[in-house]
Amino acid sequence: MPGRRSSPPHWGHRLGCLRSASTCRAWGPRSCPAWETPQHSPLLCRDMALQNALYTGDLARLQELFPPHSTADLLLESRAAEPRWSSHQRGLWSLTYKEELTTPLHVAASRGHTEILRLLLRRRARPDSAPGGRTALHEACAAGHTACAHVLLVAGADPNIPDQDGKRPLHLCGAAGSLECAELLLRFGAKVDGRSEEEEETPLHVAARLGHVELADLLLRRGACSNARDAEGWTPLLAACDARCTSPADAEATTTHCLQLCRLLLSAGADADAADQDRRRPLHLACRRGHADAVELLLSCGVSANAMDYGGHTALHYALQGPAAALAQGPEHTVRALLNHGAVRVWPGALPKVLERWCTSPRTIEVLMNTYSIMKLPEEAVGLVPPETLQKYHHFYSSLLALVRQPRSLQHLSRCALRAHLAACLPHALPRLPLPARLLRYLQLDFEDVLY
Repeated sequence: MPGRRSSPPHWGHRLGCLRSASTCRAWGPRSCPAWETPQHSPLLCRDMALQNALYTGDLARLQELFPPHSTADLLLESRAAEPRWSSHQRGLWSLTYKEELTTPLHVAASRGHTEILRLLLRRRARPDSAPGGRTALHEACAAGHTACAHVLLVAGADPNIPDQDGKRPLHLCGAAGSLECAELLLRFGAKVDGRSEEEEETPLHVAARLGHVELADLLLRRGACSNARDAEGWTPLLAACDARCTSPADAEATTTHCLQLCRLLLSAGADADAADQDRRRPLHLACRRGHADAVELLLSCGVSANAMDYGGHTALHYALQGPAAALAQGPEHTVRALLNHGAVRVWPGALPKVLERWCTSPRTIEVLMNTYSIMKLPEEAVGLVPPETLQKYHHFYSSLLALVRQPRSLQHLSRCALRAHLAACLPHALPRLPLPARLLRYLQLDFEDVLY
């Protein structure tokens, strides 16, 4: 071809499988133009030697494959083309071949090969190329490779480009070890409140949802809005309160991170009672996930224990309808906190259903029953508790079933009368009463593991 220099023998031999991404025309071993900067679109390379060197981090081999004056502005197939049925109009389907493409720069950034990244950039790889929807900077930040992110940013990578899902690199800094990447992005001009395109999440939403306390602290110190709302009306505080544990083993860590995030966000001015589009509040979500400490914190901020969502459910409903995983986090503490802050008691007709669901948490049953002066359970309630549970908690369930339709002790009746008298001012008045600590705990529904 006119105007082109002869190819180095080893380059033409190893990259003989290059083809134009726009015309899909195969290049012959002697006509490969890879050593010049492409005039229009990058070249598609299927050479396995090059790909193996990239994935294994073989810098010496890549220096041979990318000599001076060559270009690294290439495309690689991250997955071979596969036939897929697609519909562009209703009722009209066609069989198409879809390729998933990446670049050498993406491979190096995602694997933390910093020196290879520098080599590729010297060979004119474009830092903002995104054939698969993500830039190399997205890959580096998602993997927590700070050095790679720094090399890309210095080379001019844009820290605010969205990927195929509308997320900016800062949205991908939620993984372990990516805090330094977030600091770099902010230093190079990333928007602290940049939103994803569809969910309209800010990076603070992501940090709160993932329980990343250090990242949330960094973003708030850099001016992130603590009350920003996403497309569904969620604030970062709502996202933090909805954190769920994936197993009983991580329940304590999840609850701790939730509490730390709540304190951090509230101290930054977050609205403790901000509701989403379904009128769900942080208290509702914290109760659903069983984050008792966060529930106490929110109640201490003065939020109402009886605020309803769009479906008419209160925080107590959320606590009692939560997933079984909440058992590991002590639902009885959440229920007691709500009742001590004036939550309306469970409708007596629903108590058998609550007993059936939470029978393996006898303290939850205890604290609910201690808000009534009479045990409002049908005599057939014993059939709602499995025999193995009755045996395991024999002392408690013996006292419960013995009191069905029977009067409670005089001490308990006095407790009920005093709590009813204090009513709305219960959480503020009880601690101020000049009473012995033991009696005060009794009035606050302290657990005894038996009913009198």
